Amino acid sequence: MSHLTIGDDVPSFEEKDEQGTVVSSTLLLGKKYILFCYPKDDTPGCTAENCSLRDHYATLKDMGYIIYGVSPDNEKKHLKFKDKYQLPFPLIADTEARLLSALGAWGEKSMYGKKYFGVLRSTFIINEEGKVAHVINKVDTKAHAEQIIALLKS
Repeated sequence: MSHLTIGDDVPSFEEKDEQGTVVSSTLLLGKKYILFCYPKDDTPGCTAENCSLRDHYATLKDMGYIIYGVSPDNEKKHLKFKDKYQLPFPLIADTEARLLSALGAWGEKSMYGKKYFGVLRSTFIINEEGKVAHVINKVDTKAHAEQIIALLKS
């Protein structure tokens, strides 16, 4: 499946965050939000990415955006990760990769010559109409928030 592109409708979704709260495309209609897709809680790159967004959360919130992390980890792992790093945004537990697949952020990867399926690290910025406003496929994990802010200001 290919990534969503600018102007596409966000696919319909309904998943739970680390608290068991339902997050859905229907409930988010009329709001601007960011879905950042990352492979795994508490790994170096994913921690750097989450902490970058944590450190610039107020700026993104002031710009009118709600932030959601999306990974295949379960609610319990997300809760532990969120508490450990004081993350101020919800983490969606997409354990069956339904949302990741619908976004085009789940696909074939390769490590040490072995092929497997996993998260294609990417970020989708959604407007109030539920359409994709921006897509970031080359995520700078250490400066991801700055990357998003620069894009939104351009």
